[in-house]
Parts: sequence; C-alpha cells; structure tokens
Amino acid sequence: MRAVFVLVALGLTVVTAVPANITGIVGGSETVISRYPSIVGLLYSSDGNNFNQVCVGAIVNMKSIMTAAHCVYGDAVYKWRARAGSSWANWGGFMYSFKSFIIHPSFNFRTMNNDIAILHPTTDIAYTIGNVVKPASIAGPKYNLPVNDIVWAAGWGSSVVGAAPDEKLRHIEGRIISEHTCSSKYAAVGANVTSDMLCFGWPYGVSRNRCQGDSGSPVYHHTTLVGISSWGYGCDIPGYPGVNTRISKLSIWIQENSPVF
Repeated sequence: MRAVFVLVALGLTVVTAVPANITGIVGGSETVISRYPSIVGLLYSSDGNNFNQVCVGAIVNMKSIMTAAHCVYGDAVYKWRARAGSSWANWGGFMYSFKSFIIHPSFNFRTMNNDIAILHPTTDIAYTIGNVVKPASIAGPKYNLPVNDIVWAAGWGSSVVGAAPDEKLRHIEGRIISEHTCSSKYAAVGANVTSDMLCFGWPYGVSRNRCQGDSGSPVYHHTTLVGISSWGYGCDIPGYPGVNTRISKLSIWIQENSPVF
C-alpha cells in the first residue's frame, strides 16, 4: 500500500489508498539533506525495475529504517528501495535494497493505530563525513513534548495541491496540537485520534501540511524524531492537523526491532 487520506462521504470516514504520484508538502519551503541527514526517500516499483519515490523514512541505525506501516503493508521487499544522502527524490545519494520488513503486530489499517514499520536493508547504511547520512535521535518513552512547541517535518513533493511534484526536499514548520483539540476536530468528520498519535499543524486557519506521498515522513522536535506521518483530512484544509505515529509510545518496540549487530 502507499499513501492514505481520510475520505468523508455520506457521513462515513474511510481510509483509502491514493495514487502514488500525488505528493507534496503544502505551504513548505525547499531545504537540503544536510539539515535532515536521517531522512530517506522510499521508492516503489510495481515490477521491481523502475523505482519512484512515494514514501519517506528515517534512519534508525545502520541496519534499520523507520517508516509508516501503511506504506509497505502487504508488499514484497523487492518492490522497494531507499535513497539516503540526497536532497532529490529520484536521483543522487546512496541506494539500498531490503531483505525484510517488520510491521508492528498491532497495526490496524482501519484505525491507523501503531502505523509503523522497520525496514532492514540488505547492506549496512554507510554514514558519511559530509553530514548527509546519519541516524535519527529517537524520542524515548518519557520524552517531553509540550503543546504548541514548534516541530519540523520534511519530505518530497509539490508545494501546491494538484501541481506537478517538486523533486527537491522540502520542509514545513508547525506546532504541536493537543490531543483533545485534535481529537475533537477529527471527531466532527468521524475519525478517531488516539493517545498513540501525535498531531501537528498550524493554528489560525493557515494551510500548511503534508500530503500524499509524504507518508512516513519524520517530524522533528529540535533534533529529536518524535513522529512519522500517518494520515489526515485532505492536504491543505485549514484547521485539520496532520496525524502522526507518536514515537515515544513505540520507542521500546523500535529498539527491539532495530538491532545494531
């Protein structure tokens, strides 16, 4: 599976797969890989030959990459590649194939709870001296993330919904939205936000968010990875935060499934 969004029709909320070529960070700006050296592009091919970036991940260590479970759920490992160390979606950097995926055993495609997977490359990821390939600092179980604090997310795609994809890495600033506020907002459209999820967006009705193709994109608080993009209501609908997998709730599982040796 690839990216997902919440579709509201006839009063029902449905999590639906969308075409992989719809991508974007809406309202963001261009950035460079040296600012986010743990980020990787995840490329998909239906036939195992022609790969294009459709999701995003983050390096946990030399043997593990983290992403959203819904990106790779049900797919064979040969259909995926990772591109590390490049500011561009589909060229440059270092390419890695995979030998195995670990989907969280409690991942629920209907509710999007535990939307996380660990991908194991066939060869170790090589860290670089030039600060373009490095592991992320992962939020622990007790990581403090105050409401309204600034966070940053990064990924690839167009900056305008419906426009052609922009190959250059983009990032977006947002603020942590309280679980109560986020849950209340989504309850109005029939979607459920749980304590295992993390909401971020921009208050005051400003359209800034991620879009399809940015699934799995990391959310950073200072330099610590605190979330990965999971789902949302549209792409630039003011007032609806992006919903992310909350890393602090899953940090022990991440460590257990990301062996260093």
